[in-house]
Amino acid sequence: MKFIISLIATLCFFVSAISHAALLNISPDSVEAEAWTILDSQTGQTIASYNADLQRAPASLTKMMVGYIALKDIQAGKLNRNEILTATAVVKTVMWDESQMYLKEGDQISIDQLLAGLIIMSANDAAVTLAEKISGSVPQFVERMNQEAQALGMTHTHFQNPAGITMPEHYSTATDLAKLSQALVNETPEYLNYSKQPSFTYNQRFHRATNLLLKMDPTVDGLKTGYTRAAGYNLAVTANRLSMDPNMPNRRLIVVVMGTKSAVKRAEVAHQLMNLAYTYTRNEVALPGKQLLAELPVVKSTLKMFKVETKQPALITTSLADQSYSIDLNQFDQTTQRIMLDTGNGLMQSIEPLPETQTHVNVEVTERQLTAPLEKMMQLATVNVYQNDQLIRTILIEDQVDIEEANIFQKFINWLFSLFSTHSTDVKLYPIGK
Repeated sequence: MKFIISLIATLCFFVSAISHAALLNISPDSVEAEAWTILDSQTGQTIASYNADLQRAPASLTKMMVGYIALKDIQAGKLNRNEILTATAVVKTVMWDESQMYLKEGDQISIDQLLAGLIIMSANDAAVTLAEKISGSVPQFVERMNQEAQALGMTHTHFQNPAGITMPEHYSTATDLAKLSQALVNETPEYLNYSKQPSFTYNQRFHRATNLLLKMDPTVDGLKTGYTRAAGYNLAVTANRLSMDPNMPNRRLIVVVMGTKSAVKRAEVAHQLMNLAYTYTRNEVALPGKQLLAELPVVKSTLKMFKVETKQPALITTSLADQSYSIDLNQFDQTTQRIMLDTGNGLMQSIEPLPETQTHVNVEVTERQLTAPLEKMMQLATVNVYQNDQLIRTILIEDQVDIEEANIFQKFINWLFSLFSTHSTDVKLYPIGK
């Protein structure tokens, strides 16, 4: 991978106003869904999308937020997975035609069973029971849902109930639901232990998971299905697969499709999008761990230069497809995992993924110098990664800056030293290795 490095010192924080380019140019007409998106959970990059910010009824994809909150509270010690609850009158609010575990007031049930019922059975009575347990009442829990949504950057989402019942002000988007899915797999991966289960039985009621991809693809382990008449058939799905590069970690992709025509179609479309993305994109290291980017001069301190460096390796997702033409999803062959094009003489040509990518990195340092005393978290640099001159990812370099101010004697010594020193007070820049 070719890196062209440009480091620029500025006096203010850099704010990117350029939208990140889609990595795959997929023709929306070839995808049988009203809205959809493909997200790499590790880099946070959107691979491709359509109508992804269009507000739609999420249906039972809403329950992903309930599971997220419950599992966060379990991690924090606020909720015990093994605790046995007594079902309250809140279960009577669930109508006869809604998905449910058929809980009755007074029934004994564990938090663990409620989570299984919520995620596998899509049980509305499990949703309201967990809501009441966590927040004291369903309305208070809905407030928590909206607070968590805002914290995750789900800016086009508003919840009115925990179950996904169609209501005028209950909506989300493919983009926002992908963000929630990313939080589930990265922050509360225990969710996957429920969502990958093919079935669940409670009180002699057997329920087979409605995520059809669980039995079609062993790499799929989540996340949630949803259906109402208003929403159509929705699906948030994730898979965990080996990377093309044995030195890279496994890749986890997330696909959200909304408004498909049937349970079979949502699985088919989501699987095609996922397989296409795995074949024609890959993850690469943009910034190695402990990569020194720059040194900033420090004044009024015994420390002369502050090192700006990466803490962990930073990954990027790059495209392995020719972006000059639009991909027809119907031309992607699920057996060969390749786009197949008719050459015009009756023969089909396989389009192979590109063997190499052309990327370059631009690093903008946000401070020309640091003045002691300092004790705060600071954004020190912005790294923009481009592929074929299109911005594909922005990485913010932040660090805790703790610099003590020199005492009067130390300042005097520094002043004397400066009279005879040729030490540079400019930003010192370093190239980025591959």
